[in-house]
Amino acid sequence: MGVQLGDLVEPRRVSIEDLSGRTIAFDGHNILYQFLAIIRGQGGEPLRDGQGRVTSHLSGLIYRNSNLMEAGIRVVYVFDGEPHMFKRRVLEARHEVRVEARAKYEKAIEEGDREAARRWGQQSVVASTDIVQDAKRLLTLMGAPWVQAPGEGEAQSAHMAAKGVVWASASQDFDSLLFGAPRLVRNLSISGRRKLPRKNVYIKVEPEMYELQRMLDELRLTREQLIDVGILVGTDYNPDGVKGIGPKTAIKLVREHGNLEKALPHLKNAEFPHPIEEIRTLFQEPRTTDDYRLEWRRPDTEGIVSFLCGEHGFSRDRILNAVEKMQKGFTSSSKSTTLDRWFG
Repeated sequence: MGVQLGDLVEPRRVSIEDLSGRTIAFDGHNILYQFLAIIRGQGGEPLRDGQGRVTSHLSGLIYRNSNLMEAGIRVVYVFDGEPHMFKRRVLEARHEVRVEARAKYEKAIEEGDREAARRWGQQSVVASTDIVQDAKRLLTLMGAPWVQAPGEGEAQSAHMAAKGVVWASASQDFDSLLFGAPRLVRNLSISGRRKLPRKNVYIKVEPEMYELQRMLDELRLTREQLIDVGILVGTDYNPDGVKGIGPKTAIKLVREHGNLEKALPHLKNAEFPHPIEEIRTLFQEPRTTDDYRLEWRRPDTEGIVSFLCGEHGFSRDRILNAVEKMQKGFTSSSKSTTLDRWFG
């Protein structure tokens, strides 16, 4: 979910080729939920192996990342740690939505309503501990490093990007910008066309990039003021925001009054579940760590085949094709790194 800031500025359209040679940190849980929601059978059911275990996330990780790695992108995944207590309400609400969606999904399956099954199935996905552990295992076999964040994965990704350890943060949410990521790349883990909910209409999905400084310049805001805009609209720490206040109105208020506290007297019935300064601090000074090591290794072909084909029944030919792409990307990026040392 996260704060909704996508309509404030026009993103830059980028291609995978434009990102060649870049190191990009992916919000692990965000991307896993994306794979679990989108990669499904014709009847709306998730992909499963012969033992009934969900494999949609594994399919997304191997096939999509092999394309990115072949293009020379250095992939890093960052996984959520313990959520802050302020986020408890959002997590509980998400759980309730998933439980309700699961019941509607099962009913749709019984009735043979594929469209409804797909819609409700997408809303009922859960990235269980087993799913996350399988994802980490596969990434290790692929030679892609992953980082365990102490708190929010997006905050850790943004921290790494702000320090220059990675070039950008990749997520579908915009919280990375509030956390201080200089660049946010969206739609990097999906490609092709996406069906609009409840409509027989498909739209083309392409990678897009938002640059924090460019956004701040165009909106004539500081990062602190952008955080205040987010709080007014609603974040995971105060999901309701202020009733009747959308992004454009929030920007106008913050510009006019300087900050959220000075704007409050001009708002009716503005209530927040937690002190504003504490919410703001969660974005300015989130829990992060520098205790990690990023190291890319050559993909373990035998290990990947054993895990995906042997344990989960994936097509050996398709997996070997994906591994070949990753091998090419690793060799290419290794040469680039060597050249950078000499000519960088």
